[in-house]
Amino acid sequence: MFNEVIWFGFAFINFIMVLLFYKWFDKTGLYVWLGFSTVVANLQVVKTIELFGLTATLGNIMYGTAFLVTDILNEKYGRDEAKKAVWLGFSTLISLTIIMQVVLFFIPHEFDIAHEALATIFGLLPRIAVGSLLAYLVSQYTDVLLYSYFKKKFPQENQLWIRNNGSTMISQLTDTFIFTSIAFIGVFPMDVWLEIFITTYFIKFLVALLDTPFAYIAKNMHRGEETK
Repeated sequence: MFNEVIWFGFAFINFIMVLLFYKWFDKTGLYVWLGFSTVVANLQVVKTIELFGLTATLGNIMYGTAFLVTDILNEKYGRDEAKKAVWLGFSTLISLTIIMQVVLFFIPHEFDIAHEALATIFGLLPRIAVGSLLAYLVSQYTDVLLYSYFKKKFPQENQLWIRNNGSTMISQLTDTFIFTSIAFIGVFPMDVWLEIFITTYFIKFLVALLDTPFAYIAKNMHRGEETK
């Protein structure tokens, strides 16, 4: 149970930090967090753990905060602001990928102690990098469009949970399918791919449920700035 206890505490810390960035830096803080979260999630994903009896990777909580951020922006400031944030995150992620691949081309000094560690973290197979970038862009745009749709269908304050969970859970399903298909179909047998797909989505689904109270808190911050 150690990993599970740490995981729930870690989720709480991540969501609290999103709210603090929003409280301290207003809308700009959300943009900064989105770029930060896309980078850190792709660093964390190289670490594999056992969680709820399943083999899982880290990064799902941090990645989930990106969806929380776009939902807050969509709720408070409108779809265009959320789309801008999506492109900010994508540009940050692709810039990191390109820059760090070039860094790995440098021949390390004989006394260097960092190259192998950097290669482990950033020496991703091309199909995994492509899968991550494509899944991010498609799923985040899906989230923005779905949130706008649910916002029109369920506009009441007490229906925020429908807008937040409905958009995030569907878009996370899209994200998981695209990434695991590009990265793992043909690499693993189909039954193994299916297990990876189900366990990955289960954890993302749980993250989406946990972020709901924090979406309500964010809704009540910086009142008077909302774009209708």
